[in-house]
Amino acid sequence: MYVSVTKEEDLIAWVRQAQTLGYPWRVLGGGTNILVADVGVRGLVIENRCRGHQLREEQTLSVSAGVSFAGLARRMARDGYQGLEWASGIPGTLGGAVVNNAGAYGGSVADVLRRVRLLEVEGTIKGREATAAELGFGYRTSLLKTRRAGVVLSAEFAVGRQDPKILSARVERLDEHRRRTQPREPSAGSVFKNPPGDYAGRLIEAAGLKGERLGGAQISALHANYFINAHQATALEVAQLIQRARDAVWQKFRARLDLEIELIGEWDESIRLALVN
Repeated sequence: MYVSVTKEEDLIAWVRQAQTLGYPWRVLGGGTNILVADVGVRGLVIENRCRGHQLREEQTLSVSAGVSFAGLARRMARDGYQGLEWASGIPGTLGGAVVNNAGAYGGSVADVLRRVRLLEVEGTIKGREATAAELGFGYRTSLLKTRRAGVVLSAEFAVGRQDPKILSARVERLDEHRRRTQPREPSAGSVFKNPPGDYAGRLIEAAGLKGERLGGAQISALHANYFINAHQATALEVAQLIQRARDAVWQKFRARLDLEIELIGEWDESIRLALVN
């Protein structure tokens, strides 16, 4: 089952209904950084399209979880508010960015987040606020990666005033760099987290797999940490290519690559264990 919601009260109502009926459920934003099994997802998937943002006291930006993160960053830059320019090319929604502590070009959610409003789902379903310090942010992760911590409803960010021309120029420089270094074909984004002191893309390329193809899935010839859908790729083909790259990097460099993307849906357990362990 799949439902798209544009109102926060509807999102909460669907979660309550699923909990009452004992259905598995999950909330998705823009669908980025995930690899969905070919057979699909059992239960209820709620697409969060709750959008809206508000500036308070010139220094605080309140944003609904379904807002496009890149779109928000660009809008703030045009309006002369700094703090989110690094996010101008990050796909997906605000909620997913908070959960995964999204980051790029030296910036991350943890650097500018003040607090979030969460929907608690363990026991009684209710809303609560949490500060950034309570979310256990790490490199591309947070305590919100486990649903027991709650579902993001909205977030507050610290912003500051700056000349819009300066901010727009900064965004344009980042856009130009992204166009030169990242593929434009369909992908799930960066497949692996960067290991300490190195880059996943560099290791995969050095292992000789840049451009490697398996069925319709391909390791990008532009950036080896992006696995693109070259032609009607199945999720299984992408997963097998991920495992091939992971094994090759381990055998050549004894470097462990951990997934940045998340596997969701009805995966064969042997495949899931091979990719996440």
